[in-house]
Amino acid sequence: MGSLAAVFFDMDGLLVDTEPIWTIAEHEAAARLGGTFTAAMKRAMIGHGIDTAVPIMVSMLGQPPSAVEDTARFLLRRSAELFREPGVIVAQPGALELLTALHERAVPTALVSSSFRNLMDPVLDVIGPERFAVTVAGDEVHRRKPDPEPYLTAARLLGVEPHACVVLEDSLSGATAGVAAGCATIMVPSMPPEDSAQGSGAASQRVPAVADHPEAAGLRDRLAGLVASLHDLDPDRIEDLAAAHRPRP
Repeated sequence: MGSLAAVFFDMDGLLVDTEPIWTIAEHEAAARLGGTFTAAMKRAMIGHGIDTAVPIMVSMLGQPPSAVEDTARFLLRRSAELFREPGVIVAQPGALELLTALHERAVPTALVSSSFRNLMDPVLDVIGPERFAVTVAGDEVHRRKPDPEPYLTAARLLGVEPHACVVLEDSLSGATAGVAAGCATIMVPSMPPEDSAQGSGAASQRVPAVADHPEAAGLRDRLAGLVASLHDLDPDRIEDLAAAHRPRP
């Protein structure tokens, strides 16, 4: 399919709607520390791996760094339990259709996540491991997102050049990793704007909310695209966005 070598999917928030599952565990973890998990904590933590997300939560709860290790262990254990409950893993709208369309065009896909393998495998059991040529979990790399290593690893395993690949991400941290890896990166934000109603217009509100985020200031011009939903993407549009983003020779 033209110059498109592969498409890399993030997992949590982009491929599957696991954030509500994480949120249950995060509420329980905060309660164990004598605090309350808030929407501000959720926004600060999204897109981070466990090693960077937990220190953020512990700090925002006013707890000492010594609480990080035990809290991380609890979150991993509790999340793994929740991920394996029947029916809790739900594909994001448009995700399976896009994967099918890419497969029909013979475009390889990879699942690249900061979540550990014991959380990725229950997702693959639901989505279908056969949909991905390569999977890279957070505990299979030395440095997780926003470091580019996970996406560079996926490209190496597929034997393709990163600049010929497209990354689909829902968080600023993940998009930063995709851009740093040299991949054309399309962002599909999963978090609604602060204090917005969760109604039918929430998805379309995410794009301007993320685009205006202070942390996105240095990232906006480096993205290949920013769309409201995976329904807005198909193989042709992905290739068009990637081609328009690449420097002309």
